[in-house]
Amino acid sequence: MTYEQFSRYSFLLDRTARKVKQYAQQKFKLKEFDITVDQWLVLKNLNENERLSQTELAQLVFKDHPTLTRIVDILCKKGYLERVQHPEDRRSYQLHLTQEGKDKVKDLKPQIANIRQKAWENLDDKDFQEFKRILNTIYNNLAE
Repeated sequence: MTYEQFSRYSFLLDRTARKVKQYAQQKFKLKEFDITVDQWLVLKNLNENERLSQTELAQLVFKDHPTLTRIVDILCKKGYLERVQHPEDRRSYQLHLTQEGKDKVKDLKPQIANIRQKAWENLDDKDFQEFKRILNTIYNNLAE
């Protein structure tokens, strides 16, 4: 593959990822979810994983520590999650959802699923399988 071809495909991948996030963020605002897409990723991952350290969560949501700290601070102020002292290490904390946070995830999950389905319209199962294969290959190429 030439540099020009690679550059075009990389641009398409970046452009599409940005468009998906922008579309979702617009819908989050329009529907007055009171959270951002990035905040949703934190809530969703904590809902699926119970208690996590900030380091573990940062890896799951692909955020650096300062960015994740800002997101966590906002979600704590909103009452959706809390920091709890780690049972084995007094110097660190674990994050977990409050009941209000669990309720928020439960309420938003079906609405967010509908928002995400918009991007997948007009694609069939074969398209999904090929897309998954390509994305996993790209990811694995960079996982070294």
